[in-house]
Amino acid sequence: MKEYKTINEISGPLIFVEEVEGVAYGEIVEITLENGEKLKGQVLDVSKGRAVVQVFGATIGIDKSSTVAFKGETLKLGVSEEMLGRVFNGIGEPLDNSPLPLAEEKRDINGSAINPYQREPPKAFINTGISTIDGMNTLVRGQKLPIFSGAGLPHNELAVQIARQARVLGKEEEFAVVFAAIGITHEEAHYFIKNFEKTNALERAVLFLNLANDPSVERLITPRLALTTAEFLAFEKDMHVLVIITDMTNYCEALREISAARQEIPGRRGYPGYMYTDLSTIYERAGRVKGKKGTVTQMPILTMPGDDKTHPIPDLTGYITEGQIVLSRELHRKGIYPPIDPLPSLSRLMNNGIGEGKTREDHKNLSDQLYASYANGRELRALSAVVGEEALTEVDRKYLKFADEFENKFIRQGFYEDRDIEETLDIGWELLSMLPSSELKRIKEEYIKKYLPKSKSS
Repeated sequence: MKEYKTINEISGPLIFVEEVEGVAYGEIVEITLENGEKLKGQVLDVSKGRAVVQVFGATIGIDKSSTVAFKGETLKLGVSEEMLGRVFNGIGEPLDNSPLPLAEEKRDINGSAINPYQREPPKAFINTGISTIDGMNTLVRGQKLPIFSGAGLPHNELAVQIARQARVLGKEEEFAVVFAAIGITHEEAHYFIKNFEKTNALERAVLFLNLANDPSVERLITPRLALTTAEFLAFEKDMHVLVIITDMTNYCEALREISAARQEIPGRRGYPGYMYTDLSTIYERAGRVKGKKGTVTQMPILTMPGDDKTHPIPDLTGYITEGQIVLSRELHRKGIYPPIDPLPSLSRLMNNGIGEGKTREDHKNLSDQLYASYANGRELRALSAVVGEEALTEVDRKYLKFADEFENKFIRQGFYEDRDIEETLDIGWELLSMLPSSELKRIKEEYIKKYLPKSKSS
């Protein structure tokens, strides 16, 4: 351990230490104040004998006489199966008045990239109990599928519902949820904990909660703690792990704040130019590995500033991830929950996880037909607002009615309503029976004969 009393500058959560030797990026630091108080930090940058240290906490009380000790090791998390059912803060300390679980091993929270040669393509279905996800934008084990939301939309409620209901099909499959909340209020933290406890979902979950009044630098650590835990449970304990992270926008704001404190040249809208690379170090930790039974699946949630999909955060996220679930302000205004809009939503790996033996043989055809019919109904809704409904054909009016019923029966469901995939697909067929069977051009004839309600087919 090397100790220095060469602090040259303090800027926000950063301190600059001069004349250092043999210090490595990511190394853990202990800062001792004159009154004996100790603070922790981490090396953010090293160049020409100068180390930039980010402090975990306020820098109040730190001055040039403080001692900085470099520990010679990176930030590690003690992981074990005993973490299931526990609640931790944003730096891995217990929040549930219980001692730290006995660690089976300690892991670097930055992890390591999965060798592309060792990756296997995601291919198995995860049932979230949400029809618009399961039926039309299916989540697949090992996928990274973000939720694009906006301020005031119920993404927290949706996150809790998915965490509570998500499961994999198969009796011998073990499933767990790792839930990370970044920059949330005390009220939101209380909401998450109470909902997990109330429904017994906490028994198979690990919660990491970083509060808004915690140091912003901790927001960069929280998702990495969650993913380190998930990787251990998946690849050492053979579990299928779903990681839900909310809200990645708070993470990116912390990244921008630290970048500004380091006086780096800003990129788009003031965010650092390396934000794409930084986000990829989080998102790319999802996947399947050859020879390992377990999988890590990610559902990061981000609120788009000003509902702008071209904002750097959703824009860069879209380049790295495999689709997106989009929440609609229009559906929310109608009182529809969850307000997931199927039209801009997309799961690029959906076809890998559906079909005979995984969900049901008619799944792909049914999804395509529902999408096309709802899109047509939405277009006709806009047209009828101009020319009037009486100017539409009889078939057009059926599409109009279909769009309304689709929103009310397929998209809308209760907060505690958990639909299995069979129920979701059956609701889809029930809705398609409102249209003439001649309009079902995206479905094989054999599926129409087998699944379309006989009394309503025409």
